[in-house]
Amino acid sequence: QVQLVESGGGLVQAGGSLRLSCAASGRTFSNYAVGWFRQAPGKEREFVASISWKSSTYYAEFVKGRFTISRDNAENTVYLQMNSLKPEDTAVYYCAASRGGSYYAIESYDYWGQGTQVTVSS
Repeated sequence: QVQLVESGGGLVQAGGSLRLSCAASGRTFSNYAVGWFRQAPGKEREFVASISWKSSTYYAEFVKGRFTISRDNAENTVYLQMNSLKPEDTAVYYCAASRGGSYYAIESYDYWGQGTQVTVSS
């Protein structure tokens, strides 16, 4: 089992920044890929970014150049630095851990956190 807890969400003005954290406990965290997903009201959950156990990174097109995912295995934490935020980035952000599979596919992820709300005002 892997337990994941997100933090760092909040209210920010358009153009601002936030850094989300995903703290893990349980099984060896460094063996897992970790992804960030988001879900806006009335919309399906969508892939945002992921980082492999080798620290290869992948991003959705709509966040490339604005968001950066990183991991600190010593701290069992994955971060999502979000810059140049837009109102359309408003959503609940979830982190998830995966032993393998497509980095962008929800079904590849075995463990999920409870989510953290990000609200971007215009």
